Amino acid sequence: RSVRRNLTYTCRANRNCPIDQHHRNQCQYCRLKKCPKVGMRREVQRGRMPPTQPNLGQYALTNGDPLNGHCYLSGYISLLLRAEPYPTSRYGSQCMQPNNIMGIENICELAARLLFSAVEWARNIPFFPDLQITDQVALLRLTWSELFVLNAAQCSMPLHVAPLLAAAGLHASPMSADRVVAFMDHIRIFQEQVEKLKALHVDSAEYSCLKAIVLFTSDACGLSDAAHIESLQEKSQCALEEYVRSQYPNQPSRFGKLLLRLPSLRTVSSSVI
Repeated sequence: RSVRRNLTYTCRANRNCPIDQHHRNQCQYCRLKKCPKVGMRREVQRGRMPPTQPNLGQYALTNGDPLNGHCYLSGYISLLLRAEPYPTSRYGSQCMQPNNIMGIENICELAARLLFSAVEWARNIPFFPDLQITDQVALLRLTWSELFVLNAAQCSMPLHVAPLLAAAGLHASPMSADRVVAFMDHIRIFQEQVEKLKALHVDSAEYSCLKAIVLFTSDACGLSDAAHIESLQEKSQCALEEYVRSQYPNQPSRFGKLLLRLPSLRTVSSSVI
């Protein structure tokens, strides 16, 4: 309303008043000044200007008062979702139709798109582009296969795709009988992980948070600031917990079930992908 009416305010103190759940109405000047810092945009209130890509710097990590935390979490998830280069509806109509027969070429194209999507998503989410290049590379090298599995489950990849992936892999590089058995076992594990994620009916916001939790891991070797990356993982986990609690109040165990799916993603061999 202040933006729409072009109102101006004056601070009676030092223009640094505390703005939280209990003091937000004491100083209109400081309250309005804080809005852009937590991600609110003037053009949204005007209702006429086209949406623009928000400044990721506005979504700084916050600690302390509940108002800060709530604004940060909701804004953070929205940016994770906005970073998706290929929304689910654009992965391809074949991907969304379980009864449709897909050829090996289509499967390979879909797999490449899922992998590309994981990397592009990481490059556009908050905080990741601000990391040192060496840290970005280390994180992606460690987690790309896990991100691929999450993307495969998110796009509702038909279950019959797994045998085709196996056929494509065998066609690309002929293997001995022992290696074929091992490769098919890896395919089975991949299929099981996708099925278990589908069984939870994970929504888009949850998938984005799960991918951020996977990506921001301090387990990668040679990180310049492992503690900072671990804090980003914790923030992503808190965002997921808050979202699940508010959106699925009748499923108190849902948050735990989602987190328990993540360690098993590493059982999927990168050779399958």
